[in-house]
Amino acid sequence: MGQSAEFGRFLKAMRSRLSPEQVGISAVDRGRRVPGLRREEIARLAGVSTDYYTRLEQGRNIHPSRSVLDSVGRALHLDESEHAHMIDLLENCAKSQRRPAPAQHVRPALAQLLDAVGNVPALLLGRRTDVLAGNRLAYLLLADFAAMPPEERNLTRWIILDPLARELFSDWQVVAAEAAGALRVDVGRHPNDPRANQLVGELAVHSEHFRQWWAGHRVVTEYAGILRMHHPVVGDLELDFEDLALRHDPDQTLRVFTARPGSPSADSLALLGSYGAEAPSSRAGQESASPAEDRI
Repeated sequence: MGQSAEFGRFLKAMRSRLSPEQVGISAVDRGRRVPGLRREEIARLAGVSTDYYTRLEQGRNIHPSRSVLDSVGRALHLDESEHAHMIDLLENCAKSQRRPAPAQHVRPALAQLLDAVGNVPALLLGRRTDVLAGNRLAYLLLADFAAMPPEERNLTRWIILDPLARELFSDWQVVAAEAAGALRVDVGRHPNDPRANQLVGELAVHSEHFRQWWAGHRVVTEYAGILRMHHPVVGDLELDFEDLALRHDPDQTLRVFTARPGSPSADSLALLGSYGAEAPSSRAGQESASPAEDRI
């Protein structure tokens, strides 16, 4: 395992969110100059020396064992997703000098699948939540990603920066914060991704919300949930989403949206499907999903 400055920043952010009361430390010292716990307090809870923990936070090139990382994770009260992200940051930084991952493409069978489930909105998402493809109903539900310039076909970018997305999602701030947290996970898994760094920079420049979320180092790995929307054509919708992992395409995810059978949302989704005789297909997204990445 290697070490990275990003790993150190993550530890510091997790430490700063903890209060002495949360870990059973008496808060008699009111003169704390830093938010959260001190380094020596986390070190004591993790069973390591203060010097060793300090070097971890400073991004020194040391090689902690998995048992030490587990102890640090417990001391910082990391949940399962945060613990996995900590490991990603440490393991993947050693690969940061390697060439970027190759451009992603859509297998013809997946494009056929998207078209075949035309009565269910479905998107094929790649690294960074790039929209690699989608079916007609997904574009009607969300946005016409196939018509966007290739560098803008990203679900997280659209959610955070497009005013129409802010109007579409009833709980926009929750949805956008979770999208930022999912992007944080992806960056931890692919630290040598120039397009991810470019995307983070763009979002930080244009969104104060994103800057705050990113500074908090929150990570999100939600593979299912409920989205509440107010669609400009069919009105209110409550949809379930599921992220389906693809065994032959490990960096691609099929996101499917469904409505409870017999519900008003199901009727509205069917009505949306009948709206507009001409709409983009999954192949339109497939043909031009990756050219910008190919030029890197």
